[in-house]
Amino acid sequence: MKYRIIGALGFLALLILLPALLREKPPVRETPSGESDTLVVITPHAESIKHEFERAFQRYYHEKFQRNILIDWRSPGGTADIVRYINDRYEAAFRHYCEKNNLPWNSEIAAAFRNYRIKPDASGKSGAAAKARAIFLASDVSIDIDVFFGGGTYDHNNQARKGYAVDGMMQQLHSEWFKKEVMPMQWSGEAIYDANGGYYGVCLATFGICYNPDRMKELGEPPVRWRDLTDKKYFNKLAVADPTKSGSINKCFEVILQQCMAEAVAAKKSVADGWNDGFNLIRRLVGNARSITESAGKVPREVASGNAAAGMAIDFYALSEAQFASVQTNNTAQRIIYVPPKGGSSVSADPVQLLRGAPNKKQAMAFIEFLLSEDGQKIWQYRTGTPGGPEKYTLRRPPVRRDLYTAKHKPFMADANYNPYNATNDFEYKGAWTGRYFNLIRVMIRTTMLDASDELQIAWKAICDAGGEDAVPEAVAEFDKPIVPYSEAARAAAGLSVNSKNPMSEVIKLRRSWTMRAIAQYRKAAELAKKVK
Repeated sequence: MKYRIIGALGFLALLILLPALLREKPPVRETPSGESDTLVVITPHAESIKHEFERAFQRYYHEKFQRNILIDWRSPGGTADIVRYINDRYEAAFRHYCEKNNLPWNSEIAAAFRNYRIKPDASGKSGAAAKARAIFLASDVSIDIDVFFGGGTYDHNNQARKGYAVDGMMQQLHSEWFKKEVMPMQWSGEAIYDANGGYYGVCLATFGICYNPDRMKELGEPPVRWRDLTDKKYFNKLAVADPTKSGSINKCFEVILQQCMAEAVAAKKSVADGWNDGFNLIRRLVGNARSITESAGKVPREVASGNAAAGMAIDFYALSEAQFASVQTNNTAQRIIYVPPKGGSSVSADPVQLLRGAPNKKQAMAFIEFLLSEDGQKIWQYRTGTPGGPEKYTLRRPPVRRDLYTAKHKPFMADANYNPYNATNDFEYKGAWTGRYFNLIRVMIRTTMLDASDELQIAWKAICDAGGEDAVPEAVAEFDKPIVPYSEAARAAAGLSVNSKNPMSEVIKLRRSWTMRAIAQYRKAAELAKKVK
């Protein structure tokens, strides 16, 4: 009996251990032999980008310094998560600095040291806040991270203005790279790099429409403008992403607002009218949505699979999905097409910045230098297997340097005929109109549309079923009633900032009030539309 029990227990142990024994071992990270340096990079970028740039930078670094280097990647989430993380880390680090040096620390200092609106004054004559700001900007306070790589210029610009980022010195080291014909400071009104070296765009993105050509056979002409997607024929056929989860998608929504504002001004109307028109357009996009994803990259996948007929897309996501779909069909069918919308797309840069107190500053500057060099720029757009191209992944992202879009490089590029600098047409981004409301825009879309999407879509369907907008003007007027008109935008944006005078509970209360107002409006609009039947 004893041996039977032992045998049974042994068999049971084998069953428990077998999956672990058969499990594939994780790949061992290659560690170069010899002396090695380290670089700490925080990034929202995908593993494919990390893989290619680490391998390419290791070769570059060894050739230049005769030393090996490993990158310690930190990825706590998307760009918004990283911004919060950096913000919290610098507050903790500066508090430690103040306590170590017998300097005062309180809620006023915590708010002031990163407030770019406060003029620094080390003498203390302008008050404790101005002195704290001056001390921080003169310090080498560190969060033990060297580089912030990826995200949008909005967040990188804020980081630089707060003082979290410092001059990467690239203009001084390579002035030839910053000529307008190579790397302009601005394009179509958008910043490409910071004049003070606080950030440098390393690749570009445009925002546009992707559609499934097979689905278009049943719907008619494919969309070429943002407004085309508001047609009732797209009801329950669009893919839309949540702007609170993706800064790039929020930029796309901001571009739509900018186009509507520009059109309003051209028609002798006000910027405020364009603001309302833009939110009304976005409201219809959400009304036509069959899915609202948390990731910008999921929209092209929904379209390529045919689950959605069309959607809002970032160029490289759509182009990459097109390539993947082409491989899946052995180049026999086109499942997704990307088009920059007429008059409604800007060029946005994806930057890198050197963080204050970088523990490996020499390595960090070398990394930024590599990203902006010709060799680094090739990695973004060259095909795998081409000279100087990536090893494993074709990234299909447009490089920032204009001298890459030339005959010398085109034979090796994955999208040789696509130049984002030519995709903007006459679009001109005006930061004064919406730049300071970037966060307000995403919160408004979230609270008044996505959080009220059931009521919104019921109302929009009722309007469409009643014969369209012209048939039910009262219902449309109620549907389009602005929750936050342009004249109230500054106050609304301030209401979303958490501080000692405006605690989180008040911010939540404000957001909730917008959602409840929107729900009430959509319900009333639905009732008005249904009465006309």
